[in-house]
Amino acid sequence: MQITKLPPVRTTLEPSNHPYLSGAWTPCHEEVTVDELEVIEGAIPADIDGIYLRNTENPVHQPLGRYHPFDGDAMVHQVSIRNGKASYRNRFVRTHCFEAEQVAGQSLWGGLMDPPGTSQRPGFGAHGGLKDTGSTDIVVHGGVAYATLYQCGEAWMLDPETLENLGKAPWGPLDGVSAHPKVDEGTGELMFFNYSVHAPYMHYGVVDQAGKRIHYVPIPLPGPRLPHDMAVTKNWSILNDMPLFWDADALERDIHAARLHEGLPTRFALIPRHGQPDEIRWFEAEPTYVLHWTNAYEAKNEQGHDEVVLEGYHQSCPMPQPLAEHGRYAHMMAYVDEHSFQCRLHRWRFNLSTGECREQRLSDRIVEFGTINPDYAMRPSRYVWSTTTRPGWFLFNGYCRHDTATGEEQIFTLPEGVYASESPMVPRQGAVSEDDGYLVTFLIDENNGTSEFAILDASDIAKGPICRCALPHKISSGVHATWVERARLNESGSRQAAI
Repeated sequence: MQITKLPPVRTTLEPSNHPYLSGAWTPCHEEVTVDELEVIEGAIPADIDGIYLRNTENPVHQPLGRYHPFDGDAMVHQVSIRNGKASYRNRFVRTHCFEAEQVAGQSLWGGLMDPPGTSQRPGFGAHGGLKDTGSTDIVVHGGVAYATLYQCGEAWMLDPETLENLGKAPWGPLDGVSAHPKVDEGTGELMFFNYSVHAPYMHYGVVDQAGKRIHYVPIPLPGPRLPHDMAVTKNWSILNDMPLFWDADALERDIHAARLHEGLPTRFALIPRHGQPDEIRWFEAEPTYVLHWTNAYEAKNEQGHDEVVLEGYHQSCPMPQPLAEHGRYAHMMAYVDEHSFQCRLHRWRFNLSTGECREQRLSDRIVEFGTINPDYAMRPSRYVWSTTTRPGWFLFNGYCRHDTATGEEQIFTLPEGVYASESPMVPRQGAVSEDDGYLVTFLIDENNGTSEFAILDASDIAKGPICRCALPHKISSGVHATWVERARLNESGSRQAAI
């Protein structure tokens, strides 16, 4: 494989035994382009044609204080597949903060766990004191990839094919854009939300396929909240008000300490896609916290009533106990460990006639970071592919394929010391069923100090990867990923050319 390396970025990061600056989370600072990856097992299926993008927390400079795994700079890793061959490249997302720290040659902002006053410059987002990294999520809309931050920074644009940085989204509002905007491929619209510490505390918006913000309204809340994800159906957007949010007394002292507020329910706001605040339908459910939704759709129940169905990962213990075995990292490790907050696949049904919410547990297995066949988004879907994790760590060690119709589960566990990335489901071209396709992922092998790109059969994950390709360097573990079909990019070519 032919490797082209970019000039090195300026870094001051020192070797560390911090659990999220070492091992599978060791930062990668090398930016490269590989014209064709070497296949080391199996073959790349000829019926895949598109691009896999994965965002990564990848710090460049020595932290000013305590490091949290969500503080890192954004690096996007990409594999492009066509005609049974794959290429690879990775690039930092060059936000304004990234560029400022490159000029300064050091960190300028503190992190999620640092006390007020750590940052040397004013911060960004709902937290107010953080660096805008764009390092949480990545989606593709109108031919442009958007990297976003969970604490509501700018939406940072990249060319999904070249990873050229294109600056910040011109449609981003003053209060920023949260991670997890949703794209409706049918209408070409992107739905997003943000949250803040000032009234009305949340907003919701819609961007059209040409990249113009066409709708933006407040979602009034009783106070500052900490939502992380949203969901959409063909007619509704679903936002939430959950009882895990910042402590009001601490917030007055500029301390962002989250706690579970006993006695408060989970509330869901259903707003028509282009609706106004007075059209919001509020539903109450059992107290919980949810990081990620898998799907939402409209249906009729047994009585013929219209319902909105929402599926995601219900947490049984949103405020877990510290993991004592991790010493000074005990609190941090618990709050990023799925086994500590006990997340399981769950379903909520909102009856639009009666205002009732019904809930159903879909699996007893600890799982999160799931995917569905994207062709089944916003309509009833049967299969969910979730990641499993190493207990005590934010490391994906396998997959669970859920059949929500039968309850059957299929498991694949990676070898000890090998970890996966979030893995989109890619429908096979000419697919004949919902599970006819593939999972695409990056693997980090701590045993050999290498990384790979891998493909699994979505209908039979238990047999493991059907194809593995060597990457030119060991990459860092990361967060969210997406897949975009090349045909979809070609449809959006005029938008990309205009930026």
